Amino acid sequence: MRQLVECVPNFSEGRKPKIIEAIVAAISAGGGKDAQVLDVSSDADHNRSVVTIVGNPAGVEAAAFAGIAKAAELIDLNKHTGGHPRMGATDVCPFVPVSGITMDECVEIAKRLGERVGRELKLPVFLYEAAAQRPGRQNLASIRRGKDAYKQLKGEIGSDPDRAPDFGPSKLGPAGATAISARAFLIAYNVYLNTDKVEIAQEIGKAVRHLSGGLRYVKGMGLMVDGQAQVSMNLTDYTKTPISRVVETIRREAQRYGVSITHSELVGLIPQAALVDAAKWYLQLNDLQSDQVLENRLGKDEADGGAVGTAFIDELAADTPTPGGGAAAAYAGAMAAGLVGMVARLTIGRKKYAAVEVEMKKILRQAEKLRTEQTAAITDDSAAFDAVMDAFKLPKETAKQQTARGNAIQKAMSGAAVVPLRTARAAAKTLELAAVAAAKGNVNAVSDVGTAAHLCHTALSGAALNVRINAESIKDRKKAAGWIKDISGLEKSAAKTLAGTVKAIAKRM
Repeated sequence: MRQLVECVPNFSEGRKPKIIEAIVAAISAGGGKDAQVLDVSSDADHNRSVVTIVGNPAGVEAAAFAGIAKAAELIDLNKHTGGHPRMGATDVCPFVPVSGITMDECVEIAKRLGERVGRELKLPVFLYEAAAQRPGRQNLASIRRGKDAYKQLKGEIGSDPDRAPDFGPSKLGPAGATAISARAFLIAYNVYLNTDKVEIAQEIGKAVRHLSGGLRYVKGMGLMVDGQAQVSMNLTDYTKTPISRVVETIRREAQRYGVSITHSELVGLIPQAALVDAAKWYLQLNDLQSDQVLENRLGKDEADGGAVGTAFIDELAADTPTPGGGAAAAYAGAMAAGLVGMVARLTIGRKKYAAVEVEMKKILRQAEKLRTEQTAAITDDSAAFDAVMDAFKLPKETAKQQTARGNAIQKAMSGAAVVPLRTARAAAKTLELAAVAAAKGNVNAVSDVGTAAHLCHTALSGAALNVRINAESIKDRKKAAGWIKDISGLEKSAAKTLAGTVKAIAKRM
């Protein structure tokens, strides 16, 4: 099954379209072909935007980082006002498993992203829900306290040990702090009442939210939006507290105050299953099956008869210079890392391999990081070569233009060598992981790790060719010689590792 993960970052801006557009553009560029922005929902009263991203794990992780970085650049929490509690420019950034990926893997994504945000962007990061690393931080409310959570955290983060972040500095700047998590699918759902008395919505919010003794998987509060009282909610598990039960509870509570529901709204997306459950309840279609929905049946038939996606292969075969050999090498490296991760997963949790479980978990973490790097290199390699082509197209009529063109070409050629060098290094590291997995991993997957080892060698060899051909055009011969020396060392070491891995595999087979 194809690995799909959803990410739903919430940004503390819902009133300035240019800022929202810039953040969404950064997300799209960061994720490239591996992540897609499905929805952007902005609310001026809340002064908040919710972006829904879906794609493969590496692409979504890269897209989320790009969005957090851009938001930190453009949003100043010191100047922020709005109805929704917030503590950061990117207030929350949860990852949700969609298909082919576990919650534990989403936790690892959250940790990697949190560490990178803290290290590169110097933002405090708090992990919550399934990714929480400290007792009492599973609930976001224990981290984001009060309506002006930013101001409260700013006064506590440097002095209260309980308020220390999981990653990044214990200091709050204009971009605030970010809460990152892995969690089940959440439905952001708001119900409007025919009154302008916000206290009624607040009382109903208190009645339905679990924290105050209400429904188990509901977080709720009352707000004033466009002059109308609103019960704003997050439904954290619609399979256990269905949306129909939430609506009917609000309807009955509203009757106590002589008001009624005028309409409701979704923020972001909702699983089709939640709507089917609501249809079953309201229409009393107790025996409704999902494949009785026309679109579901059509989708299933298309999936059963469809071919495996070949978009990247089609691009390789096209009459364009990119993507080319460097991107293909990175693709091979990403596949290798994916296979190593698979073998680690097939080993973890098996009693027979309990003695190597800790080691396999470490291999899994490293393999996922390398898969992310190699996936990013696929796009980066094409971009680097495109930059070379663009440099050669620069004007050269005057001496000044010739100098500028020459400098641009050298800079671009350097970039075109650095990306495949990065691919080669990642492939060598992945091969070392494959060697361990081949010797100690689940014996039933030994042929898979063997395939990974050969893919690593292929990725390294292909990347080495690209490094060498670009190094020939570099005027800084000392720099070029350093690249060649690095590549030669990697090739020599990888040849030995591959030979040892092949022997181990043959023995275990």
